[in-house]
Amino acid sequence: MKRLTSVLYLSAIFATLGMGGCSSPTPPRQQRHTVAVPETAPSPPPGQPDSGFQASGDDDFPRPADLEPQIDFWRKVYGTWSRSQVAIHDDRYLGVVYELVDLPGSITEGYNAQQKELVRERKDYWQQRMRYLAEAWVQNRSLDGPDKAILSRLEAAAARPDAILGAADRVRAQRGLRERFKRGLEISARYEQTFRRIFRDAGLPEDLAYLPHVESSFQAHAKSSAGAVGIWQFTRSAAARFMTMNDVVDERLDPVASARGAARYLRYALGKLSVWPLALTSYNHGIAGMQRARESVGEDFVRIVRHYDNPKFGFASRNFYAEFLAARDIARHPQRFFPEGLQAESPLDWERVVLASDLPLSEVARRYGVDRDRLIGMNAAWSESVTAEVVPVPAGTEVWLPPGMGAMSGTGAGADHAEAAANRSFGTHPAAAME
Repeated sequence: MKRLTSVLYLSAIFATLGMGGCSSPTPPRQQRHTVAVPETAPSPPPGQPDSGFQASGDDDFPRPADLEPQIDFWRKVYGTWSRSQVAIHDDRYLGVVYELVDLPGSITEGYNAQQKELVRERKDYWQQRMRYLAEAWVQNRSLDGPDKAILSRLEAAAARPDAILGAADRVRAQRGLRERFKRGLEISARYEQTFRRIFRDAGLPEDLAYLPHVESSFQAHAKSSAGAVGIWQFTRSAAARFMTMNDVVDERLDPVASARGAARYLRYALGKLSVWPLALTSYNHGIAGMQRARESVGEDFVRIVRHYDNPKFGFASRNFYAEFLAARDIARHPQRFFPEGLQAESPLDWERVVLASDLPLSEVARRYGVDRDRLIGMNAAWSESVTAEVVPVPAGTEVWLPPGMGAMSGTGAGADHAEAAANRSFGTHPAAAME
């Protein structure tokens, strides 16, 4: 009965598309710029890991076996595929990769016109091929070996025989991020010890320090289309709840201050959602969003990923937790993914003080014996009104200083005072961006 229903449904679609449900389907032709097409997911190059990352039983972050294909996909994106490569894949069943496209020409952060056209053509080809296979499956027609392999792979990935239905709409392109992730690892060495201490002091797993690999690749000036900024990618409304955010100081731009904000948020989210897969996914989808998902399909995270139907719970939300686990795998074993080595940045060794009174920027620089421009560069959270000295640096503001400069003033505002201010209490009133 299910297959008959599918036949009737697909026949209507084919009629609408002018495909003719009773005629023999014609395989799509390869278009120009063709490349070798693997009929199964590309394997990592020799020496690259594709297994062996199962967590121990006492791990804070569970790894359901059914999530492993997604985790493995993101390990390839982050640690194997370069930005000159684009994977054409199924956006629901990430273990099904149809093709790995090599981009022609100069490789930069974005696509040039030729590269954009090539990716579009390859997506179009695979969408046509999936429509052809769906029609052939509905009509129970014989297929050649490669087409049978695609159907078998989809069926195994979805654990249902009709996975080919709708596959054309699930074709997606993902560019490799190996170079970006590698640079993120190099930058992260600057902050890892500090971030780990922040999460440890908050009573949270230290491995949360790896989260910026997913959010920003540790790019301090990263900005999303939703207006989230900084290494930890907070929006303005969320920042107002979990850190200092006003017209004078924006702690989203301070990696350490925003890490403390992230710890506050994640501790609060865990209290609301009870388990880390839901709490971490809420970093992308919101606490209230994940509560609705739990109410809809239950607490089983794999069921939420596979079956929760909400237009706002899209590709990014479905994959956020898997991306975090993949990033953690690579960050824990960088030599296995980057055997050429990393140029790790030196650990952060700046000092912090807290101002006891309002002071103009030039007076802060004079008092601590620091060049004014260097002081501005070290304190990215200060607004333009502060750096232009329209308003003073307000009392209670944390100030980053070069090593050994914190004792230059007789104000008594030293590192201990800064640590006490850093641990000040933040309220838990509702914040729309995080709810």
